Amino acid sequence: SGRHRVPRGTAQLLSPVGDPEKVICVGLNYRDHCLEQDVKVPKEPIIFSKFPSAIVGPFDDIVHPQDSNEVDWEVELAAVIGKKGRHIEESAALDHVVGFTVANDVSARDWQMRRNGRQWLLGKTFDTFCPLGPALVTKEAVTDVHNLRIRCSVNGRAMQDSSTSQLIFSVPKLVAWVSRFVTLVPGDILLTGTPPGVGVFRKPPVFLKPGDEVECEIEELGTIRNKVV
Repeated sequence: SGRHRVPRGTAQLLSPVGDPEKVICVGLNYRDHCLEQDVKVPKEPIIFSKFPSAIVGPFDDIVHPQDSNEVDWEVELAAVIGKKGRHIEESAALDHVVGFTVANDVSARDWQMRRNGRQWLLGKTFDTFCPLGPALVTKEAVTDVHNLRIRCSVNGRAMQDSSTSQLIFSVPKLVAWVSRFVTLVPGDILLTGTPPGVGVFRKPPVFLKPGDEVECEIEELGTIRNKVV
């Protein structure tokens, strides 16, 4: 109707999904990211998780933990579940996805790779370590989710620049795989992995510090921008 409009500059956008039951993540799911680390391409998806309390909005701050010196960025395509299912067939998996959004799988590499018995969870799930947004784009509005440019920059400097065509396991494959183990319910978020260019594998390594600004962008889905504080 054109009525009841709010000026964009006066509104704070929240995460398009604020309190999901599950945040499911995938490791080593870009071919070029595997090459970056000189590791073999996985034969099965590598699954881990974040707690929903890590989620913040598309322009909210990332709080740098006092307990880490190695905070890193990871731009990711996030799929959002829209229909409950278990043991979902790959051919029907996209029927269970309502749409997509942009995520930053912020990671404390010291906790992920060396501490806590090298279990990934704690390093991945500090509060504010999952910015999401700027909107939930329905799957019908996306031309080809497996052929989108995906990028990340820090303070305006390009760090990651790849394409979702580099995904090892497609979104339908991941949905079907995860549903073998857990029931997927509406609102569940599936982070599908990150391309090369993360800080920990740069020579020398580069990590985020307070004052940095991280921008993650996926073609057709939009851009999220988060300041480290």
